[in-house]
Amino acid sequence: MIDHVNSDLIRELRKRTSVSIIKCKQALIDSNGDIELAIDNMRKSGLQTDFIQSNRLTPSGLIAIKIEPNKQKGLMIEINCETDFVSRNSMFREFINTVMVTALNESINNINALKTRFEEQRLFLMNKIGENIKIRRFFVLIGNFLSSYIHRSRIGVLVSASGKINEDIIKHVAMHIAARNPKYVGVSNISEDIMIRERHIQMDIAKKFKKDPEILEKIVEGRMEKFMSEIVLEKQDFVMDINRTVGSILDEYCIKINNFVRFEIGDNN
Repeated sequence: MIDHVNSDLIRELRKRTSVSIIKCKQALIDSNGDIELAIDNMRKSGLQTDFIQSNRLTPSGLIAIKIEPNKQKGLMIEINCETDFVSRNSMFREFINTVMVTALNESINNINALKTRFEEQRLFLMNKIGENIKIRRFFVLIGNFLSSYIHRSRIGVLVSASGKINEDIIKHVAMHIAARNPKYVGVSNISEDIMIRERHIQMDIAKKFKKDPEILEKIVEGRMEKFMSEIVLEKQDFVMDINRTVGSILDEYCIKINNFVRFEIGDNN
């Protein structure tokens, strides 16, 4: 049995299995530097190696939010697993909470840095519960006042507001965002390129009606209004009162939504 292992072999074994460096080193010592034998021995010993699990899909998981007591800084995170059963596991939830607290306390704002920071803990948890776990994404939001809403741990919304703070109204707006999934706060947030592209599309559609230019312009304007009402928060009908827009509610209470973030398990954003 060898007593020294080349560091390149350790890195290669860890890359293939995602097992800790210490365990990789020991496995290579036991196998006299034979990587394939080391992997076989790991499997025989019951060690859950990531080469078995890393290609599994992770369609389940949790979205969680933590806001600091002053409500001026908050974090939303999505961490995935393979089954709903594990998403309810206390160790899985404790891991998520630890990741969030650390990210806020250490001001981590890069996903790769966060993954590196918690790689050992992630692998340890995978070995404990026997499922693939992935830290998919997170977002840190800073503002005058933050509010949030989580729907069944699968949809999360983090909102930054200012003006006359009404916590109930802002919470209801967060619930609206969860339900309606707007892309922008206001029309001014939409890039000119997107507006021009959409107008060209709607004009090409309208021209098929073979109407006078004035009528075509009205048709396009109507379609652009509909387009904006689908993607702009302030233009959408408020889910709590469909006879009013979100913008009119915000104006009434002198509230301004500065920014929002919406996560949904498995979406492509």
